[in-house]
Amino acid sequence: MPFQNRVDPFGDIHAVPERGLLMGNRGIIHDPDTKTLLDKHWATKAWLICVCDFKGNKREPMGRNGPGGKAGWTELFFLDEVTALAAGHRPCFHCRREEAVDFARHYGAAFGVTKPSAPEIDERLHRERLASGGPLVPVDRAMFNKLPNGAMVFYGDRPFAKRGGELWAWTFWGYGDSWDFFEFEFDVWLLTPPATVEVLRQGYKPLWHPSINKKRT
Repeated sequence: MPFQNRVDPFGDIHAVPERGLLMGNRGIIHDPDTKTLLDKHWATKAWLICVCDFKGNKREPMGRNGPGGKAGWTELFFLDEVTALAAGHRPCFHCRREEAVDFARHYGAAFGVTKPSAPEIDERLHRERLASGGPLVPVDRAMFNKLPNGAMVFYGDRPFAKRGGELWAWTFWGYGDSWDFFEFEFDVWLLTPPATVEVLRQGYKPLWHPSINKKRT
């Protein structure tokens, strides 16, 4: 039985077999004795995107990985960085420092901040991401045309990632068929926090799951 630690683009946490390319955390949100999530699904405003393998460090998922046998932060997993960004996470300055610095640089360019701090970015993302109560932002055709590659939207309960002018259906195991915006009648909403959309617009290049590159006929 898989642990409940796989994150979808909405920021919700599920128990599914597929782990994905990246790990992350929102602080300590699990009980190490039962290896189950607590009622709260974040313990900090710093929602991070981490690598799954860092300097050979070993962790017991949802176990006792903190000092003195305490729980330690809860390991979460994402299909890819596009998914994690949509859920409201940002690159970790410890294990993904190059990406984190690049993200902060593009954030600064987007909002006119010379050296944005991690807490400043986290505070804004916490206000904007849907999983922590951010507002719904509708997406019309004009807005869709301006969305950068890597931004995600949803229609009904289905998330889609924009790439190459099309929308690619998201699943826990990869990207499916492509859709045109005109195929949706109405009620398309933004998933990726607006601040992260601006970071992508400035040129930040997220890691995509390789299924996005498969040939479709």
